[in-house]
Amino acid sequence: MVTAHVEVGKKLFCIEWKNQRKMSVFNAEDDTWEVVALPLSGSSRAGFQFGKLSGKLLLFSSQEETGHSTLLYDPEAAPGRQWKTSEIKLSGSCVCSVTIIA
Repeated sequence: MVTAHVEVGKKLFCIEWKNQRKMSVFNAEDDTWEVVALPLSGSSRAGFQFGKLSGKLLLFSSQEETGHSTLLYDPEAAPGRQWKTSEIKLSGSCVCSVTIIA
C-alpha cells in the first residue's frame, strides 16, 4: 500500500507503508521503475509527506519527534548530488501533498 505519492515532471514518486526508507520511482517516458534509498540514519520509523518545488521533490517528516529535516531530492542532479536538506517546514500536519510555485 502506498502511503505517499507525488508526480514531478514525468516521474511518479511513491513511498510504501512496508518500507518507508526507500521510494519507488516510475518513469513514464520509458515505462520503468527504480528504487531510491532515502538518506536516513538510525532505526526509527520514518514517515513522510511529499511536496514539490520547482521540479524538485520535498519530503516533509510526518513525525516532529524524529528530528528529521525536510529533505529535497533533485531527480535531474548528478548521482551523489540529488539529496539536500531544506529549511522549508509545514505549518500543520494535515497536508497530504503540497505544490509550491516560486
